[in-house]
Amino acid sequence: MTTSNEDKKYLRRLGHNLKPIVTIAAKGLTETVAAEIERALADHELIKIKLAVGDRAAKKAITDEICTNSGAALVQAIGHILLLFRKAKKPNPKLSNLLRQ
Repeated sequence: MTTSNEDKKYLRRLGHNLKPIVTIAAKGLTETVAAEIERALADHELIKIKLAVGDRAAKKAITDEICTNSGAALVQAIGHILLLFRKAKKPNPKLSNLLRQ
């Protein structure tokens, strides 16, 4: 994925109306939650995740772990909501004009 500001703005516009697909709560990033994130990224490429965890440091740690494990790029983090993007093997037609690799 290119990481130019224009690309991020485009992804934020697409993600604006999305609802969170996955919620991470008190138990943190479990194996089951990680598998669901993988499935969602494979199906949708652009997803929102809701973090219902403690403080800012815990959110940052979980966000870093998700991005590292899944290979996804953090497009935006506002409050308790993360917007993640990972290019799929079979690209989404709405995003295909953005993906130039």
